[in-house]
Amino acid sequence: MIRVEGVSKRFGGIAALGDVTLEVPEGACHALMGENGAGKSTLGKVVAGIHRPDAGRVLVGGVERRFRDPADARAAGVAMVHQELATCPDLSVAENLLLGRLPTRGPFLDRRAMEASARELLAAVGVDLDVRQPMRALSTAQEQLVQIAAAVGTGARVLLLDEPTSSLSDAESERLFALMERLRADGVTMLYVSHRIPEVLRLCDRVHVLRDGELVGSLDRAEADEASLVRLMIGRELVPTTPRHLTSPPGDVLLEVRGLSSPEGFRDVDLEVRAGEVLGLAGLVGAGRSALLRALMGHDREARGALRVGGTRVPVGRPRASLAAGLGLVPEDRKREGLVLDLGVGANQTLGDLARHRRGPFVDRAAERAHAAAALARVEVKAASLDTPVGTLSGGNQQKVVLSRWLERSCRVLLVDEPTRGVDVGAKEAIHALLDGLACGGAAVLLVSSELPEVLGLSTRVAVMREGRIVATLPRAEATAERVLQAMAGVGVAVEASAD
Repeated sequence: MIRVEGVSKRFGGIAALGDVTLEVPEGACHALMGENGAGKSTLGKVVAGIHRPDAGRVLVGGVERRFRDPADARAAGVAMVHQELATCPDLSVAENLLLGRLPTRGPFLDRRAMEASARELLAAVGVDLDVRQPMRALSTAQEQLVQIAAAVGTGARVLLLDEPTSSLSDAESERLFALMERLRADGVTMLYVSHRIPEVLRLCDRVHVLRDGELVGSLDRAEADEASLVRLMIGRELVPTTPRHLTSPPGDVLLEVRGLSSPEGFRDVDLEVRAGEVLGLAGLVGAGRSALLRALMGHDREARGALRVGGTRVPVGRPRASLAAGLGLVPEDRKREGLVLDLGVGANQTLGDLARHRRGPFVDRAAERAHAAAALARVEVKAASLDTPVGTLSGGNQQKVVLSRWLERSCRVLLVDEPTRGVDVGAKEAIHALLDGLACGGAAVLLVSSELPEVLGLSTRVAVMREGRIVATLPRAEATAERVLQAMAGVGVAVEASAD
């Protein structure tokens, strides 16, 4: 159903794809895996008509296709769910779902028909939302589900899914997997991009692995396992390591929160994070974790409570005060809240700390660029130049740029929200090492992640949020997956909070 023959694609001086050939039979689900920047998303966009190949050809249903644009691809039955959210935030959910095919009555938009169709599309993926609300009011996970519903609703016979579960909870992912099985039973062909090896081995018949834009191997599900796929992706064995910060006892309390509440979704939050420790914050989607981090950084003017950094009171709801106290925030949505996508990699790295390079009323651009180059080299960001727009980088490299900015500010407390969302195993290992190194240097890290193994693996202690409150705090030795999940869901034996 899909055949890619000798496809190559370059962006400026960067070779994104080099002579890639693969095929997917009708009704099959094949996976594309590889490190960030390996070319997976680029290949999907070539098939979906977003990019035109510089060489090679794409066949759909045995017919060579030269799509002019995504609309042309959709007309041929090819649709794509993007890793990075591609929606219009000021339009309604219904308008986003039916964009490009809005129902009309004469010369006017038929809103009643549009909203009814939108509800049907959402129901097909098991989602119940007010379709009249603007997209910007939705969470990242809800936006992802809307995007999935929009792609499925085109009636596509070929579906390209690029990291569709990166923002979804386990329950939402299970609903997506059930939907995929129904689509396969109807003969829909799928090309599935994911860094999550367990779900790839569960869903896909065959796995194609890209490295540096080239196809380095293809394995049937029966012969693929985690070790073999990681070896193909990064070219070496991935050796598990214990975080170094765990070898030393934590120091004094750096971040202290007492009675912090907000109508944004949390109440009566008490917590402490010590120098040299990583406090993991676990919880279901909507438990209030991201809202809590935003409030600590001063982005919630409705928040009330006490916040101290190093024993000094910090006003709540004032970002400048949080910044001056030594707090930093790596946000969940790096594209919308962490980066200026059209600016160069170097300018994004120094953004927010230009005073460091000030010469009188001006910025010393030569000093700024030298500093950015050195900082980005330390975290091994891969980019053609400092002027490369950061929006063209892979997800892992974008995340490293955001982390580098805060590492160079020598934050006393770093708030990290979903640091490895949508990044590959190699980049994940590198980001974990950066957070570990920050804690080893005496900083306090408050980590939010929907990946429980990440929380359990990195954290000195684990705090669990449920319905806006911290319901348990467990030392590492007691923080098993079972106990954390029980506290997250509020089932099983109650878990008592620990002050240690």
